[in-house]
Amino acid sequence: MTDTATFAGLDPITLGDLLRVAGLPGFDRWQDQIKRTGGCADPIHLRGWVLHKDKVTGETLHRYSTEGEPGGRLRVACGNRRASRCPSCAWMYAGDTYRLIRAGLAGDEAKDIPATVRDHPRVFATFTAPSFGPVHNRPERGVCRCGTHHAADDPALGTALDPETYDYAGMVLFNNYAGDLWMRFANRLRREIAARAGLTQRELKEACRVSYGKVAEFQKRGAVHFHAVIRLDGPDGPDSLPPAWASTDLLTDAIRASAVHAYSSVSVPAAGDQPARTFQWGRQLDVRPVMAFGDGSDITEQAVASYVAKYATKAAENTGTLDRRIGELAELDRHGVPDHARRLIAACRDLEGLYPDRRLWAWAHMLGFRGHFSSKSRRYSTTLGELRQARADYRAAQERDALGLDEVEPETVLVLADWQYAGHGHTPGESVLAASIARDLQLNRQTAREELAASGGADLA
Repeated sequence: MTDTATFAGLDPITLGDLLRVAGLPGFDRWQDQIKRTGGCADPIHLRGWVLHKDKVTGETLHRYSTEGEPGGRLRVACGNRRASRCPSCAWMYAGDTYRLIRAGLAGDEAKDIPATVRDHPRVFATFTAPSFGPVHNRPERGVCRCGTHHAADDPALGTALDPETYDYAGMVLFNNYAGDLWMRFANRLRREIAARAGLTQRELKEACRVSYGKVAEFQKRGAVHFHAVIRLDGPDGPDSLPPAWASTDLLTDAIRASAVHAYSSVSVPAAGDQPARTFQWGRQLDVRPVMAFGDGSDITEQAVASYVAKYATKAAENTGTLDRRIGELAELDRHGVPDHARRLIAACRDLEGLYPDRRLWAWAHMLGFRGHFSSKSRRYSTTLGELRQARADYRAAQERDALGLDEVEPETVLVLADWQYAGHGHTPGESVLAASIARDLQLNRQTAREELAASGGADLA
């Protein structure tokens, strides 16, 4: 149950609903359901039943129905990765991303990734967008071009100095093609590595493999850029040693050459009043080696994995846009979307008819970006799907034990089920209680992590 501090500042309607929920006969079971979702802010409601029967004898081993649940419903986590939509599910997603990225840097025996990947050349690279016009910023020296020392939380940061000349159309088109730009870069990188090793493309495949994990981040100005862990392996991936010629310096040099090569650019044809454009990465390319245990820098395995995981749960919300698809521009007025983000969204709408295959309006809430926020090459490390399946298998084993079915061979059990969607979300009072549960769970997990780290144990996923 929540403490009294949670009640402070609640409006009468929410407070009344909270007290109503807490007084219901099934409140303890409702709490148990929400704890099982991790304190999900927008749980999916299901109605239905599941039946476990012995395949040979036909005996019913166990039957479950939502008829006895609070409201006749079972609540399951929404699984949304966006922290702005569901902090608890996003926290779980971030944890999975952290483990995925760190496994590719430090190894993970449970996922058959050897710790010897620490000896492979690997770097942390940041690819930025080009300029589309001057914006308000906080330079390391001096003041912004507008003559102001901006505070770190100044809403003017990232907005155009001259909105009338700023290339809003160019920015949303760059965002839209950013995924294509990355693929062209990745293809060119293999060629640059092969050239430096004196190998053909075919010979490179037999000697070395390039693996990566990356995440997208939106800058204040609304342009997307990528953070990537890039690693050189042997021909069979992380469990094979890279060739003797493979080095961090070679990898860094190849990355820098690939990023500026003409092959790595993307051409966008002219359409209507829009000129033909050629997009490349911005000049601020940052490539740094990842250190296993630190050398006084902040580019360590844990720091890099944490950084990538942090941005895996964010989208374009820091620019002031919405975190869902936009039906009409009038929605921007209702939600107080700032002018800079509004102009970018309007550019998506205006360009929709000129580039219909790019679906710019459908992705206007993402300022044109339509790629995956986090992705990886096939052999970088484990996958999010494998991590989720391991968690599901663990919970299934817990359930079998709780039901007394742990000694029954799973192959001999027939499972019949019927589930129907019955809504989603919380009432106002339920939302407050669920948020309190989520905070308690996260605090407990964080405390457990700190205690494990203090004792010299491994990271918790």
